[in-house]
Amino acid sequence: MTPVTSFRGKNVAVFGLGVSGLAAAKALIAGGAGVAVWDDDEVARARAIAEKISVVDFDKVDWRAFDALILTPGAPLTHPAPHWTVPRARAAGVEILGDIELFCREREARAAASPFVAVTGTNGKSTTCALIAHILREAGRDVELGGNFGAPLLSLTPPDDQRIHVVEVSSFQIDLSPSLAPTIGVLLNLAEDHIDRHGSMQQYAAIKERLLARAEVALVGVDDPECHAIGARLIAGASADQKVMPISAQRRLDWGFFVEGEEILHRARGHESVESEVLGVVPTNPALRGAHNLQNAVFAAAVCWELGLDDAEIARGLASFPGLPHRLEEVARGGRVRFVNDSKATNAAAAAKALACYADIFWILGGKAKEGGIEPLRPFFPRVTKAYLIGEASEEFARTLDGYVAYELCGTLAFAVECAARDAGTSAAAEPTVLLAPACASFDQFANFEARGDAFRAAAQSVAASMQGDAS
Repeated sequence: MTPVTSFRGKNVAVFGLGVSGLAAAKALIAGGAGVAVWDDDEVARARAIAEKISVVDFDKVDWRAFDALILTPGAPLTHPAPHWTVPRARAAGVEILGDIELFCREREARAAASPFVAVTGTNGKSTTCALIAHILREAGRDVELGGNFGAPLLSLTPPDDQRIHVVEVSSFQIDLSPSLAPTIGVLLNLAEDHIDRHGSMQQYAAIKERLLARAEVALVGVDDPECHAIGARLIAGASADQKVMPISAQRRLDWGFFVEGEEILHRARGHESVESEVLGVVPTNPALRGAHNLQNAVFAAAVCWELGLDDAEIARGLASFPGLPHRLEEVARGGRVRFVNDSKATNAAAAAKALACYADIFWILGGKAKEGGIEPLRPFFPRVTKAYLIGEASEEFARTLDGYVAYELCGTLAFAVECAARDAGTSAAAEPTVLLAPACASFDQFANFEARGDAFRAAAQSVAASMQGDAS
């Protein structure tokens, strides 16, 4: 745990009692703050009571008694309307923060020079963070990994000059972190997402840009228009004490980090004639399959280079990375049929990356639709033999697929796996792929994408076992 001492002797309200909210409450208490918590969910409140944390109905308190409100990133700050606690806190002059901000303040007070890597973007954040941490650990570094992915940030070991914190940061968390100033800030990519929470793509991009604004080293992707524009602004306005480096997984750059052939390369600014340094080779690792993972790999290599690792250390880490659950995870084989779990593909941009990796796809998709649906995925329809639709988005997605891809309305994930396995098992393709790439949030049928992926894995392994039995 990282005790938060910056609120010692003060009274703090914590709304939202998921894992990060509970971790924040405990860290504040450990640091000497008076803490009151609330959640609209009775089960969440019961968890806090079991931890002997003071549960107070925020609807019935005098907000002037609080010095700060720690708001869960799941509660809207602005759009589509502020959470009901927000106007009450503002009316009482109470600052509204998130758990990432508490960490930033504690780092500043405890070990301001401690290495802090903050990673954001629309897609690839978790894999990139895990890959960075893996490379660093393989090289013998002391690493803590968490934030929006994995363990809550305040549950981790405190900042220290020799300890590297690698942190995934969502747009919701950036919005609640006014003093965010990482050692290395990473913006991977931008695609339309969470517009309901930010109001527009422009506002969403502006929030993501804030993560880089005060970073000592800003690593920014230049492979999509929004990030390219952000990179140009940062480079033009960079101060003498900020280093801005462009990164591309698609083309050679005059300077920065980029991919050429199978190699990740670095070229210093102003040294175009100097031979580029090769940081690593990634296509040999099946856990980094696909163009999107090539982008993740070049960013991870860049971060580790900036933290002082040498080329050999980076190359070894890239080669040994085991991958993450729910990200192009091959979970079963039934004869020629492979079953791939990409439950983390919660929007069209992420699903596109999965679809690009395979041919002869028996595609399971659907759930709670994001804005734009699957219209952007039309270029990948020729790769799909048949689609299996689940959840709330089924009718909408069926209209998009109609006339282009054969589809079946399955309703549930378990039934979709059965249907897809049935059809893939009789396919003439050499290696048919049953792919879960939902292009949707999971919240219509599952608590989160992990629960959805776990359900797919269990169903796939059961069906694959029966397919093996049939083959014998």
